[in-house]
Amino acid sequence: MRFVSKLGTKRRTYAQQKAFWGFMYVLPWLLGFLFFFVMPLAASMQYSLSKIDANASGMTISFIGFQNYVEALTINTQFNRTLTESIVNMVVNVPLIVVFSLFLAVLLNQKFVGRAFARSIFFLPVILASGVIANLDTQSLVQAVTEQSSGTSGTFSSAFSSFELQRIMLRAGVNEDIVLYLTGAVDRIYEIVSQSGVQILIFLAGIQTISPQLYEASKIEGATGYEAFWKITFPMVSPLILVNMIYTIIDSFSRNTMTELIMDTGFRTFNFGLSSAMAWIYFLSIMIILLISTYLVSKKVFYQD
Repeated sequence: MRFVSKLGTKRRTYAQQKAFWGFMYVLPWLLGFLFFFVMPLAASMQYSLSKIDANASGMTISFIGFQNYVEALTINTQFNRTLTESIVNMVVNVPLIVVFSLFLAVLLNQKFVGRAFARSIFFLPVILASGVIANLDTQSLVQAVTEQSSGTSGTFSSAFSSFELQRIMLRAGVNEDIVLYLTGAVDRIYEIVSQSGVQILIFLAGIQTISPQLYEASKIEGATGYEAFWKITFPMVSPLILVNMIYTIIDSFSRNTMTELIMDTGFRTFNFGLSSAMAWIYFLSIMIILLISTYLVSKKVFYQD
């Protein structure tokens, strides 16, 4: 009987072995997901529905229902304004970052001297943002350097250039809303460039997987570079546009004034209940925006069979 049982374990099927080792492979992630995501998420939901009093003996949690949510939406003077600003900045920045990343990826895919160096330059902000420089106010740093080198002329020249661009486009008959959107993009060019490194790499990797025979066939048929981009490159990288859009939305929501307000409410004023309620409202807002944007963009995505 012992020999049969041992033999039975040795004769485990290939599918069973794959399932076992696959489970062992993802087990660390499952444990991390359970202890570092599911449990804090459940605790955050409990805190958002409770009043928390911290004292020397510990924390006292008393259930108060949706009072924290009501306070965040109707009483707190900063939450609604900060949430609206975060959503507006996301709506403005995400299309600009995705378009800019695709444009740079197409350029960096061309053959020219110093291509590797140029690629590293555009990915450098991602490396810097992961270290000590991420804790600095980069906009204030750039503004301080500009003012130190040229006084207030840098700010004045930037505003003047945006005004000139706006005046030229309005004279050309461009819609006023489009003009305001584009001039706003000029004013926030540093923010766009600094948040485009990962997206450029994703687009660049996707463009390099496109078969060169497609471009050769298009040249034989007399297609221009402009037509090759819209008929070949753009449809082939459209799945990556969806990926980069989702990544950029999450990235824009993960570091802004809204997250600072939530952290200050929880760890400076020690109002953990209100902070948790703000975080859940913020989380639900992000989920709604992701669902809507994913649904709209996924309908236009081209998948090659």
